[in-house]
Amino acid sequence: MNNLELWYKNNEQYLMAAIAWLQLRLLKLANSLDNTDQLDQAYAAMTVAAAAQPPPALVILAQRLDLSEFEQQVLLLGAAMEMNTGFAELCNNAQGNQHHPYPTFALALALFDDPAWDILSPERPLRYWRLIEINQPGAQLLTVSALRADERIVNYIKGLNYLDDRLAPLLTRLDDAEVELPPSQEAIADTIVQCWQQGISSHHLPAIQLLGNDTTSKQLIATHAAAAINCHLYRLSAGLLPALPGDLENLLRLWQRESILMPVALYLDARDVENSTQLKSFLSRYRGLLIVDTREPLPELERLTISLDAAKPTSVEQTAAWQQIISEFATTLSLSLSVADAAEISGQLASQFNLDLGAIQQAAQLAANQAADVETFKVKLWDSCLVLTRPRLDSLAQRIDTKATGNDIILPAEEIHLLQQIAQQVRQRSLVYQTWGFERRANRGLGISVLFAGDSGTGKTMAAEVIANQLHLNLYRIDLSAVVSKYIGETEKNLGRLFDAAEDGGAILFFDEADALFGKRSEVKDSRDRYANIEIDYLLQRIEAYRGLAILATNMKTSLDPAFMRRLRFVVNFPFPGIAERQLIWQKVFPAQTPTSELDYARLARLNLTGGSIYNVALNAAFLAASSGSAVTMSVVLAAARTEFRKLDRQINEADFRLTTVVGVSK
Repeated sequence: MNNLELWYKNNEQYLMAAIAWLQLRLLKLANSLDNTDQLDQAYAAMTVAAAAQPPPALVILAQRLDLSEFEQQVLLLGAAMEMNTGFAELCNNAQGNQHHPYPTFALALALFDDPAWDILSPERPLRYWRLIEINQPGAQLLTVSALRADERIVNYIKGLNYLDDRLAPLLTRLDDAEVELPPSQEAIADTIVQCWQQGISSHHLPAIQLLGNDTTSKQLIATHAAAAINCHLYRLSAGLLPALPGDLENLLRLWQRESILMPVALYLDARDVENSTQLKSFLSRYRGLLIVDTREPLPELERLTISLDAAKPTSVEQTAAWQQIISEFATTLSLSLSVADAAEISGQLASQFNLDLGAIQQAAQLAANQAADVETFKVKLWDSCLVLTRPRLDSLAQRIDTKATGNDIILPAEEIHLLQQIAQQVRQRSLVYQTWGFERRANRGLGISVLFAGDSGTGKTMAAEVIANQLHLNLYRIDLSAVVSKYIGETEKNLGRLFDAAEDGGAILFFDEADALFGKRSEVKDSRDRYANIEIDYLLQRIEAYRGLAILATNMKTSLDPAFMRRLRFVVNFPFPGIAERQLIWQKVFPAQTPTSELDYARLARLNLTGGSIYNVALNAAFLAASSGSAVTMSVVLAAARTEFRKLDRQINEADFRLTTVVGVSK
């Protein structure tokens, strides 16, 4: 028989002895006990059973909740009603009232030795911890109202120690993590354990606030800390805290009671309700093991609070984890992958994607499931990371299906070279920042901010697509109408959600018409100006800290705040295309499958249009030709071009759109 089985046996023996003694007490009160020696013998048997080590559950409960002997006996009376149906008749007889088949305070005061009237106080443990339930209808006296032991407490006394089912719908068990913590996160978990141990010994447990945006890492740290002191960790969303004070008080006491009865710690997710009244009330009054998940420190809490920054593993730790896991999978799959290749792949993945160790393991597993050879494994590793980091930006941004490649865009050589530099800097961040040591000297974020400046239709969006395709990353166009809000503080919240969602590195952020968001700060004349400037200041900080690639596009470069210009790594100007560039655009604008006939690209290039407008003309011409059942000819293209000029409110010279024929060739 193991220790647990022995304890269950001892606990059962104690309950049998205690109930037998209680029966005799009730019989004596009802004048139905002939031999009082039986009562003394039963009390002695109960005392011996209570002295077992470890003690029975009721004795442990009394010790932990500071119950007096009288309160312990009253609780036993209430629990006995749930364990033995014969107690209803015993209570009737003992009270001399056939309408009282239940225990009452009046019965308890008459039944047990050394009764205390303060048992009626709601501040005494029996009522404060909700150990008993009182059925007091109408104006009935408290002393003669029916008592019953709380179901959770009855089960505890029986030896069944599980979470109160009234709390279960609100809580989620965070399982002990099997993933080992990297050193940077392990240090945080060790700090939490030390704070808890010191708090337990001094009876002043602090509230631990884990700060930052990475909830996955916070939960991993919290589960390791709880496991280190043999505690089960439960997550509670602060949004589920009751709004009514009475309901909140009941939840608070029930969970506080659980933390006394079971080795549990609470992980309170307060990321989205950081300033609610019920949250502050709960945090100020709860005194158990507590970890709070919040982006910023919660102010004005009436208890000792320790704030710790928690983030994903460092770039060095992620690189090491990638290298280890990639090598393990390569060995398992019998892939010929050298140490140098594994190191190079690891550096590229760690520099682009910001993942915790669990996500790294998951990405490698996804890649391994689809890999047939080394090259496929490399590609699938990157694709798996894109899948795992695809941000939830649907409400704030639009994912662009990138189709343009380097062959599609027509720009001067210098601008093409700048686009290539941007892509190369994203690829080589790991080498420069980590291997060459620039990360230690960088005062700002490790991301790259770029400005695309030029008239509408000059290729800014296409250039962003080209870079996204070259880097094999997702491209998101920011919806400014969804981000910018007239309500104070909402724009900052939306921007925070935007950057947080994209922070893992699998996306390029494309701010089209950026001057609407990155405009110059103005002189403060009223509160609206002040808050507008605060929004710009916040955006400056976030774009500087963003670790990915952010592209700002504008056709009003001079409208941007100078502070943004200082923070830009590159400025790429998109000039209005000249005749040579326009001719190249015309030559590439029609897909190979489109039937064309004798198009004079040199003449079309003389039309003063941007690349975007040329595409519109080509598309409209294709529809005109399809409607007439013919190929795309010069007359059709010129007709579509004339429509485009009218749309743009351009002056129309009819001679430019008149088709003339010389020696049978369309000009």
